[in-house]
Parts: sequence; structure tokens; C-alpha cells
Amino acid sequence: MLTVHHLNNSRSQRILWLLEELGTPYEIVKYQRMSPMPIAPPELKEVHPLGKSPVITDGGKTIAESGAIVEYLIDTYGKGRLRPKPGTDDYWRYVEWMHYAEGSAMLPLLLALYAGLLGDGAALLRPRIDGEIANNLSYMETGLGGREFFVGTDLTGADIQLLFVLEAAGSRLEPYPALVAYRDRMHARPAYKRGIDKGGPYQLMSR
Repeated sequence: MLTVHHLNNSRSQRILWLLEELGTPYEIVKYQRMSPMPIAPPELKEVHPLGKSPVITDGGKTIAESGAIVEYLIDTYGKGRLRPKPGTDDYWRYVEWMHYAEGSAMLPLLLALYAGLLGDGAALLRPRIDGEIANNLSYMETGLGGREFFVGTDLTGADIQLLFVLEAAGSRLEPYPALVAYRDRMHARPAYKRGIDKGGPYQLMSR
């Protein structure tokens, strides 16, 4: 059985959404963030040395990193769905968005989270962090344009990756109407709702 090692309020929620879109059977092992610092519990290190989520196990395979998991699941269970045909222009746009989500877009949001924990000690960094977040959100707003999805005319793994970024942006998303509408469309998808029901309470908000 395919197993998702699921940490609350984490990237693993996107994996549950993807599996619901694919209709692939799976089971969930749930982990809860610690307090007062909301980090993953040490039990996750028993699954993967990094001790982070998402991690999946499928037969003899253990795969970490959400982008790699998305690619594995689409390759293994997608039956041609959720990605453009390899070699096409849409395919390379898909690859770029897949890597962009974690390679560029998430870093300033993570820095904003840590800066919020530091309080006044991060005051000098805040303008730079805020500028980078705005730059990325503007880029995504323009990149999405008036389309329903980021690539082509159907949901792809790029959407699975990018929605988490928009969720992490929290109220910073409000000046970008195309992204707000996109986020709301994705949240309305039945498969997304099923993933939330199975994953449990989910709240992301950067400072």
C-alpha cells in the first residue's frame, strides 16, 4: 500500500490532493508539529533521515521532497494525466513551474516566517523579504494570466506545486486578483476537499 507520511500544516497536504485527483488508493500516517517551535517530531526521522514531510513509501521505495513525489506519482499512477506531453512547449513550461515553486517562490515566504519569529531582530531584512515576495507574486499573477490553470487547459502537477505557495502567502495574496480567484477555484475542487478531510485541520499563513 502506498503510504503518505503526513505532517499537519505542511507540504504533504499537496500530496493528498494529488492522490485524490489521481484516484490512487493510499493510507496516511499522521504526525503533529511540536510546540512551541512548530517543527516536525523526531519520529519522522525513522522514515527518512531528513525528518521532514512529505515522505511516501511505496513498496520498497521511500521518496522525499514534494516535487519528486509529485513527479513519481504522476509517472507511476497518472496514466498520462496531470502533465503535458513530453517535448511540447507546454511540457517545458510545466517543468519550469514545477521547479519554480520550491526553487524560487517559497524561499522569501519561509524567510518571512522566520523573520516574524525573530521580531525586531529581523527589521533590516523585512524590506528585502517583502520585495521578493511581491516580485514572485507579481510574476505568478502575470504568468497565470486569464487562464484556469498555470499550464495548458487542465490541472497538472505544476498546479499541485504552486497552490501551496499561494496558501503560504496568506493575506499577501489579496492585491493579486487572478491568483486569489485561482486559489479559490483550486480549493473548490472535490479532490482538494477530500484531501483536506483526510489530512485534517490545515492553516497556512506567512507573516
